[in-house]
Amino acid sequence: MALTGCCRGAGWRFLAAAGSRRRRCLCLDFGSFCSDAADVPRAAERRPSWAHGGAPKEAAAGSPVSRRVQELRRLSQGLQRVHPNVLAKVLKNGLLFHNEDWVVVDKPYGVPMEAAPGRGTGMQEVLPILPKMLYGMTAQPLHICHRLDKDNTGAMILARDGKSALALNHRFRMHEVIKKYWVVTVGIPVPSEGIIDIPIIEREVSNPRKHFKMALAPVFRVGDMEGTMLRARQNRAAHSAVTQYRVLESSGGTALVELQPLTGVKHQVRVHLALALGCPILGDHKYSKWSSLEPQKLPEGVLRRLGLTQPKSRHVPLHLHSRQLRVPAARSEGEEGESEREPMLNVICRPPRYFLQTLKHLRIQWPEVAP
Repeated sequence: MALTGCCRGAGWRFLAAAGSRRRRCLCLDFGSFCSDAADVPRAAERRPSWAHGGAPKEAAAGSPVSRRVQELRRLSQGLQRVHPNVLAKVLKNGLLFHNEDWVVVDKPYGVPMEAAPGRGTGMQEVLPILPKMLYGMTAQPLHICHRLDKDNTGAMILARDGKSALALNHRFRMHEVIKKYWVVTVGIPVPSEGIIDIPIIEREVSNPRKHFKMALAPVFRVGDMEGTMLRARQNRAAHSAVTQYRVLESSGGTALVELQPLTGVKHQVRVHLALALGCPILGDHKYSKWSSLEPQKLPEGVLRRLGLTQPKSRHVPLHLHSRQLRVPAARSEGEEGESEREPMLNVICRPPRYFLQTLKHLRIQWPEVAP
């Protein structure tokens, strides 16, 4: 079939077949990737918008709100349905760290650990491809040692062999690996720093249709008399969940918050922020309203700063980023307390471009203490 037209734009090539409907194919130029994923803020601006999961730039048309929606799509979508080789190449060029034991990648938005058949590409599919790009065709597949949800972004450790995976999995189970997340919250947590210690349990929600969500299962409840607290019966299905948090910066009813989960319960930080502090993560359409599945309702001031209307809030991606991973040096036999030796691994991952754009729109300053 003869091709009659071809136009290029930001890494895409559009092809039109004579006398037939239009077709679109992906043509990526890997040479434009930035190889230093942990560089200073200017480096993040140099990166192509799709290096962290964005799609190519398309001509903006229509109202300012429509253009803003297109911008959100461009910055947060694009790597969910690419070939595994393409995703592996993106991870390679954004590599955060690697040695003889571990590879630390910057996971893009919207990429699950395992993709359902016909539903795009998952991290599992790049495990045999990425090491070949890094170490040669004889390299063995990588191993997943911890999980990030589909819409989480940021630092993720992969082990190079089974022995390293077992050792790291053990350290994760013992809560020795320090994980810190950055989130943008709707509402400013009060107090500005603290520890949330409330168990979490999975419960069924029947409105509007049957589904399951994580919920709080507090061990205390307010008594009938003012100022009294009563111990509630502990549910055996509840999991202990502890999260340390601190507000880094805030503006206009929104905040940049650093979180350190001290336990590893499913959706822990999302549930603690939304249901315990009443400050859901921006773009968390699941836990902003626990009793239903509907797009997050945002205050008028936040919508105005983001350049959106309420019906378009469904396009806001989850602003939950794995900022730091720190693996302390292993203690020698008989050693007690915190080791003063240099950590085996300490990686800091810069947020994706859509996250940085949101901080700009909300007028939240970059924290002075942050690299």
